[in-house]
Amino acid sequence: MMTTIIIVAVIVLLVIAYAVMYNGLVQLRTHAQESWSQIDVQLQRRNDLIPNLLSTVKGYSKYEASTLEKVTKLRQQMVDIPEGDHAKLMEVSNQLSSSLRSIYAVAENYPDLKASTEYQQLMEELSNTENKIAYSRQLYNSTVAALNARIQSFPTNIVAHLQHFTQMDYLQVPKESKQVPKVSFDD
Repeated sequence: MMTTIIIVAVIVLLVIAYAVMYNGLVQLRTHAQESWSQIDVQLQRRNDLIPNLLSTVKGYSKYEASTLEKVTKLRQQMVDIPEGDHAKLMEVSNQLSSSLRSIYAVAENYPDLKASTEYQQLMEELSNTENKIAYSRQLYNSTVAALNARIQSFPTNIVAHLQHFTQMDYLQVPKESKQVPKVSFDD
């Protein structure tokens, strides 16, 4: 009788432990997905601000049309990327961020543009949005790190394997996006 009670108690404890580990993995995966969603929201916010910025810059300067066209093209590429293609979305987003930094640098050479209230407001909103994107990326990577660590740790790795949990990829910043943008006003 006592042996049966002990066996049942061990089985119950194992089931509870399995459920706790499984729920922990589900929770971390959900947090990672939610973190990605926040990145997506901020990227959309930036995309919504870009046309206003481009209109303002065009109105004040004879800035290279190619740079403005590049920003417009990259913005459209981001809109056209299939949902779920995170790698491509981050690649185009990084290119767009680099192009936007070039536009930020333009204001230094156009005092009227720099003094424009509309331009200042747009730049502040874009700057805030870029900061939110950076924070969201950091949160995503932190959440992915926690999930990946749990997937690799014993005994949760057993549950992860049985339930087909896989590690998620970190968002990487390409080396070229760390360089200072070059702005040229040569014709």
